[in-house]
Amino acid sequence: MRRYMTAIVIIGCAAVAAYFTGCNNTSTGRLYSEKRVAMGTFVEVISPESKALYIAFDEIRRIEKLLSKYDQNSEISQLNRHGRLKASPETFYIVKRAKEFYSLTNGAFDITVGPLMDLWGFTEKKYSVPSERKIKSALKLIGSDKIILHEKDSVIQFKLSGMKIDLGAIAKGYAVDCAVKKLKEAGIKSCLINAGGQVDCLGSRFSKPWKVALKNPRGLGVTDYLELKNKAVSTSGNYEQSFKDCRKDYGHIFDPKTGSPKETDILSVTVIAFDSLTADALSTAIFALGKEKGELLISKLTGIEVKIIEK
Repeated sequence: MRRYMTAIVIIGCAAVAAYFTGCNNTSTGRLYSEKRVAMGTFVEVISPESKALYIAFDEIRRIEKLLSKYDQNSEISQLNRHGRLKASPETFYIVKRAKEFYSLTNGAFDITVGPLMDLWGFTEKKYSVPSERKIKSALKLIGSDKIILHEKDSVIQFKLSGMKIDLGAIAKGYAVDCAVKKLKEAGIKSCLINAGGQVDCLGSRFSKPWKVALKNPRGLGVTDYLELKNKAVSTSGNYEQSFKDCRKDYGHIFDPKTGSPKETDILSVTVIAFDSLTADALSTAIFALGKEKGELLISKLTGIEVKIIEK
């Protein structure tokens, strides 16, 4: 399905949206757009060149088949089942990068939260608050320092039986980066990809920056507009996936040290970076760290911007 965009595009629960005006004006040209379900969300690709759509979707789907824990044939599912995997270069790379973010954030960003996601019901969408005994038992399996990487033969190995990884906080960003790389190789110079709030702006929109709106985490409307060219933006917030029990809300972003959903005064974290993987990982990491530690982390990095909305 292709159409011309003339309004804000807000995808599902996404916290960011692409914003366009005047796309039907012959002085500015046309934009082709298509939306599909991939990476567990709605993905939209928008470009002046129609071939950009199938190039981007083909690459995103290829990465999804490698990294989705919901695909029983994916490399991540195989690793979670067997605890050891001779991985493809892509899977090995993203796990290695995840371990780097684990070290950078002192453990706040941790892909080994798979057992906690299962325990709290976020994997199957069957939510419940587990007992402290079960949480303590699951915490024994948490920690990306328990992932062993054998560089020589690209083998990923878990130290403990029962460990599981969940790449939900980094896989979308990586998939979008891979799609952008393919687009560049094909000579595409202008494209916007919105993967459920993970947005990458390749080039410009008819000589002007792409305009991206930040959705208001408190409800309807937007809080800000960004004008981006060759940059990525990602927003994380517990309002995207949560459940309520005994009048208390539990979000999907976990504190790996407590084994429970992170309790914070932050509503959302938006990170702007030069690549989607970095934006994706850091938006989650800063949410888990909290405002003070998150801003301290960003102050040590170059080329990164962050916008934090508190309750």
